[in-house]
Amino acid sequence: MNQEIQQLSQIIQDSQNIVFFGGAGVSTESNIPDFRSESGLYQAVSQYGHPPETMLSRSFFDGHLDTFYDYYKNNLIYTEAKPNDAHLALARLEAAGKLKAVVTQNIDGLHQLAGSKTVFELHGSVLRNNCMACGAPYDLAYIMDPAHCKDNPEEKRQIPLCEKCGGIVKPDVVLYEECLNDQVMEGAISAIAQADTLIVGGTSLVVYPAAGLINYFHGNHLVLINKSETSYDRKADLVIYDAIGKVLREATKKYSFI
Repeated sequence: MNQEIQQLSQIIQDSQNIVFFGGAGVSTESNIPDFRSESGLYQAVSQYGHPPETMLSRSFFDGHLDTFYDYYKNNLIYTEAKPNDAHLALARLEAAGKLKAVVTQNIDGLHQLAGSKTVFELHGSVLRNNCMACGAPYDLAYIMDPAHCKDNPEEKRQIPLCEKCGGIVKPDVVLYEECLNDQVMEGAISAIAQADTLIVGGTSLVVYPAAGLINYFHGNHLVLINKSETSYDRKADLVIYDAIGKVLREATKKYSFI
């Protein structure tokens, strides 16, 4: 264990109210691509004739349902993904009473699958879906099943429809041009404001308003774990440039029995 990870391990041991704030880099070790790295979704040449940022906007959703669902199902859904060392380490810290909350920009649900209970999903989740007309809830399997989708052979039956009223089923995912959920934001802000240690990892801290949450932290230790620099590095007590799964696994070894 190197010196920086040893320092993080000591910070965790001395802390009683840790909050973790993570982004897409937390899930890349589960083979889910991020957005802004060299191999991310935003760098890929689009076969759809539109940039990903456009296709993941509310106005595009409203005007191009077939294309939206084709892109969404083929690029944002990873049903085979499993929690990695970072997810599992955080779940162990929560079980040990050290970690009080996870605040995530990810929509994959892997924190909960790993065992985390208190998770604030800033951008929603692919696992939750609701009819836009009657509000009926649906799981991911429902919207991925062509049998539940609009019969449009040319578009391979992409648009999921409600079995109760026939309305369009929309993922509970925050699209560009949509506001974040107020209750989720309030919960995340409250958790961060009360934390004695904030560990930030796998995020470039450039997407607002989510990135601004770090400004609510006034505790003892701000720790950043990323493979590259961020604009907040100079404000941190500890910065570790390494794979987040490796760092958290090593720093939480003493809690492996939980």
